[in-house]
Formats: sequence, structure tokens, C-alpha cells
Amino acid sequence: MLLAFREAIKDYSTPPNKTLSRDLTAKVGSYVSFFIECRPLSISMGNAIRFLKNRIAKLPITLSESEAKASLQSDIDRFINEKIVVADQVIVSHAITKVRDDDVLLTYGSSSVVEMFLEHAHELGRKFRVIVVDSRPKLEGQGLLRRLVAKGINCTYTHINAVSYIMHEVTRVFLGASSILSNGTVYSRVGTASVAMVAHAFGIPVLVCCEAYKFDERVQIDSICANELGTHMFLYAL
Repeated sequence: MLLAFREAIKDYSTPPNKTLSRDLTAKVGSYVSFFIECRPLSISMGNAIRFLKNRIAKLPITLSESEAKASLQSDIDRFINEKIVVADQVIVSHAITKVRDDDVLLTYGSSSVVEMFLEHAHELGRKFRVIVVDSRPKLEGQGLLRRLVAKGINCTYTHINAVSYIMHEVTRVFLGASSILSNGTVYSRVGTASVAMVAHAFGIPVLVCCEAYKFDERVQIDSICANELGTHMFLYAL
């Protein structure tokens, strides 16, 4: 999304009798409306959009159009590098310190930063096994499993209904997150809470890998507040 905004700013030209900051803010608003029509904005997308609008609003009026556009493109590049690229590297370097030889690491679904950490730990020669827990409807863990096996990592695959059966083998649980709310609540794909609670019942440490740009000041009471449905809905009678 940020790269798309960068290209849009690069191609932008201020219409006659209009100021860049106001017109570009309106343009960004129309782009965001299109995104919302396609799918609900994630919390991290909302944070990035607020950052960009804030940078546009603070542009000095003395700057020429080319200078203003260059400044915004530089701001976007810096945001991507500092908040995403470097943040992932810091998380990976810290997570590796939590892994010992012969550990059995469990992860749920597919998280890009958890995948980076597992691959880097394998490259460093750490000896461990990964249990990939998956669930419907998207079965994202299957893609993660294929990529890890292709790297030569020893993996086991199971569905979430068997997590309590396999948890006795696990030494640590690593989870990704869509956001961390201001009260410390982790907001992630459905099923994450179940995996974390089973790990807690077995006394297994649970570590959440989440970049700072996903942090949010809101508090969410339950999953009904902002729930994204997959392509299928399943109804279970208890």
C-alpha cells in the first residue's frame, strides 16, 4: 500500500488554483475509500495512512511541488525501512536468543516475521523442530509448511483441533499478530487465543512477534467488534 502511495505521489501534479497539501490529502482519501470498498483496513494500514496524511499536512507551503513530492517519497521510504524492515530484523535477532538446540517450536497459521525468524535460526545452525498448526478456511499454514520444508527445516503439520494433543511436545510458542492494543491485548487471526490458552495450560511460554507500527491506542472488548470473515462461514453447535 505504501509503495502504491509512493507511485501515486510521484505521478501527482497539483491542479490549477489548488494547493498541494489540500488536494493531495483529498486524493489520498479517495484512494483509501477504494481500499475500504475492497476490504476492511487493517490496523497497520490505518496507522500508515495517518502517518502519510500527517506528513502531507505538515509540508511547508514554501516548498515547490517537486520538493514536496520528493519529501513525501522520502518519508514513505523511511517509514518502510524503520518501521517494517529494521523492525523485523530486530524482532528476528531477539527471538533467536529464545531458541535452544532440540527445541520444539509451535506456530499458528502463517506470520512473515515468524517465518523470517525460523529461517534465520536454521541458517545459524540451530537444531530445532517446528510444529505448524493450521485451521480453515484459509489454511495459511500449508504455504508456510512448504516454504520451511524447502529450506530444510524439520516440520510437523497439524490442525487446530489437535493442538492439545501435540502441545506436550512443545517447548515454545511463537505467534504473529495483526495488532497489539493499548491494554496489551493481541489482535490476530481467529484461533490464536485458543492456541495461546492451550499453551498456558501446559505451562509453555508464548511469544508474540509484532512490529511497533501495528500498535494501536484502541481497546477492543471482543472479536465481534471488528471481525473479518473469510470466504466461508462455519457454524458449530455446542
